[in-house]
Amino acid sequence: MGIIHELPVELSNQIAAGEVIERPASVVKELVENSIDAKATQILITVQEAGIKSIEVNDNGKGISADDVEVAFLPHTTSKISTDRDLFNVKTLGFRGEALASIASVSKLTMLTSTDGKSAVKANFSGNELIKKETFARSKGTTITVEDLFFNTPARLKYVKSLHTELNKIVDIVDRLAMGYPEISFRLIHEGKDLVWTSGNDNLQQTIAGIYGRTIASHMFEFENSDPDYEIKGFFSKPDTTRSNRSYISLILNGRYIKNFQLSNAVIRGYGSKLMVARYPIAVIDIKMDPSLVDINVHPTKQEVRLSNEGHIADLISEGIKERISQQNLIPDAVKNLGKKNPINKVDTYKPEQISFNDVATMDKISEPLSTPTKHVDPAVEVQNSERVETPMTGMPIFKDPIHLKSWDDRLKQETQKKVSVVESTDNEAAVEPEPKSDFPDLRYIGQIHGTYLVAESEDGFYLIDQHAAQERVNYEYYRKEIGKVSNDQQKLLVPIVLDYPNSESILIKEKKPVLESIGLYLDDFGQNSFVVNTHPTWFVEGQEESTIKEMVDYVLNDSKISVASFREKNAIMMSCKRAIKANHHIDSREATQLLKNLAQAENPYNCPHGRPVLVEFSNKDLEKMFKRIQDPHDTRESE
Repeated sequence: MGIIHELPVELSNQIAAGEVIERPASVVKELVENSIDAKATQILITVQEAGIKSIEVNDNGKGISADDVEVAFLPHTTSKISTDRDLFNVKTLGFRGEALASIASVSKLTMLTSTDGKSAVKANFSGNELIKKETFARSKGTTITVEDLFFNTPARLKYVKSLHTELNKIVDIVDRLAMGYPEISFRLIHEGKDLVWTSGNDNLQQTIAGIYGRTIASHMFEFENSDPDYEIKGFFSKPDTTRSNRSYISLILNGRYIKNFQLSNAVIRGYGSKLMVARYPIAVIDIKMDPSLVDINVHPTKQEVRLSNEGHIADLISEGIKERISQQNLIPDAVKNLGKKNPINKVDTYKPEQISFNDVATMDKISEPLSTPTKHVDPAVEVQNSERVETPMTGMPIFKDPIHLKSWDDRLKQETQKKVSVVESTDNEAAVEPEPKSDFPDLRYIGQIHGTYLVAESEDGFYLIDQHAAQERVNYEYYRKEIGKVSNDQQKLLVPIVLDYPNSESILIKEKKPVLESIGLYLDDFGQNSFVVNTHPTWFVEGQEESTIKEMVDYVLNDSKISVASFREKNAIMMSCKRAIKANHHIDSREATQLLKNLAQAENPYNCPHGRPVLVEFSNKDLEKMFKRIQDPHDTRESE
């Protein structure tokens, strides 16, 4: 007897559903796309428990006739294509006829639909089995309610993430669809709260404002470029408005959100050298082209497509952005930074639990650069009764009175004592200057090469020191201690900092608040998708509070699984790199001597936080070999 047999219909449906319905967000995507294809102008999405409990999509589209209701839930039934020729000229979002059958096979589904606004059909399905069909009344359009998702496939629930993660996916999908169809009003409600609500007035910039915030949208540039086959238009952010990953580049092809690495790179290439390294713009690129020039039938989610002449489309995008940005004055507005200097008074409103920083992995294991250096400001504090100036760009302290050339740790002790006096602490320990590492050479500064490398000598030879890597190491050990303290010392902002984020990101930020608070950064809710920061840790560098806070929030957004220890470590690296002197910058002998002294007192003076060597040695023997001062004994046999 043969062992090959045909699968039961209910089992084959569940297997097919696994390709299309991976999570609650997949249900939202398929149902909303059906509403768009039905020519709806208003779409309301209501979800409970991030879609696990229920998802309801209500539209004012064409509706489904009574005769088609049952047929619509059969596998591969569709009204959108009929022949193989139609498959290569798809003008709708859906076309395979899998969505309703797949959703109904793993849920309890109810459909209420009307084509004339008078009579309606209500049908109940459970596991793709029709339970009841009856006549109702409703306005023109369709309402589909999906409950108890995956009730009959519990194994699939194991792959569903946290409610915050699933809700974030739903918001992201609705955002992308809204940007693809600004003429449609989208509204997403979760647990009675509005998360997305667009006007549907066919104004893309206004739709972007509803997603990314009015401030970002108002500072975006509009551009367009076209040829006989392709029409490209959209909006992109100023070079100083960036994010830490490329997920904010939205590519919309004939109304469909797609992922395409080459086209995303074209957006970045259009900025030329105006973007900072490892920073990515916010952009919405709308591409219109003949459907026959694109194959969307290459992936179950239809996000990955095959394009005809992809390189030419990329050139149109990059050239359009390049031409538009060349017309703009990109000098940053300094006025917005006025009035943000902090008062000297501290507050101790917050009293978080003291958490040790000792459990963080050593930096010797870190090799990936995490941040792009910016203008440096040294965290050293002012010493009383001494005149202090700063060299351009470095921010390294130069005291005209040599008596005040304190060691790094001595200055930190002074700063700590000043903080203690403000908060009336009883800790009166005397500052003790740490001893240099016993195996670290006693370096005497000689000079500087190309404003990048310091030359120093010892009794055993001479050394080349990378000045940026050296100060990175010194800074890192300082920030690692300060970030790990999570003390009660908080500095109040004269002008609170307000941060606006899209719906999807604000959900993640709320989930990760404990991680931010682990280093003393407190974000209070300020409206639906905004947060306000009133205080910050005292170790923040004056004048760079807002950029530092945004960098920290970016880490959380870029890695949703980041741990407290990893978060602290990354921030210590970021701060140390940003506050270190850069290459091609000349410093004087006092600054260089002090840097070498601070380096000698570091826990690990041999590598920067990214693992690069801080210094290299040329021993006396190496020098003697190079100049042939060490040779083999002369062969005297020739003279005999």
